[in-house]
Amino acid sequence: MTKIELWLRNKIQAFLFYLSPMDNMLESLSQCGKRVEVATKRAEAIADSVWHHLRMSPSLTEAAMARLNQGTKVLTGGGKDKVFQQEFENLAGEKLLHSYACYLSTSHGPVIGMLYISNKRLAFCSDFCHYLAPGNPNFMHYKVVVQLDQLRTINPSANRWKPSEKYIHIVTRDGYEFWFMGFISYDKALKNLSQALQISQN
Repeated sequence: MTKIELWLRNKIQAFLFYLSPMDNMLESLSQCGKRVEVATKRAEAIADSVWHHLRMSPSLTEAAMARLNQGTKVLTGGGKDKVFQQEFENLAGEKLLHSYACYLSTSHGPVIGMLYISNKRLAFCSDFCHYLAPGNPNFMHYKVVVQLDQLRTINPSANRWKPSEKYIHIVTRDGYEFWFMGFISYDKALKNLSQALQISQN
């Protein structure tokens, strides 16, 4: 091998050695960029869901206060399980599985609250007290309780003109219908409600 060939081979090896760490660095930067892109999309989706949730209320301030009140109640009350037990009488062997901030559709408009899913029932409780009947001076929380074995169907639905407005339509075996909307975690809520329905039918 001549000196020129040897010199050329050494230069090529040095270049390849230099290129290898560069390739690794570029690959690392590319992976980092992809992670940032995925995190950004998730953050945008969460922000959109929270904004949609707050916008469902007739009063943005009321919706924000409801979320703050609920968070305070959970923190001071000892967690979501304890709040659920305080709002609804505890059944033997009952375990809270999930809870979701949402609205219950009523004839007076959407009512903000929490939807709880346990291994025995679904339960909704409004965050604020409301007058339940005209002329009735008493006001109380809106509450809905449905035993899992009384569920007939759980159907997803969306507004035709505003697809971002998604609903969950629940029908009981005795024909009562409930519409829930404004979920911060709509897809998770729908999935877990559907699983609850499947469990109740087995």
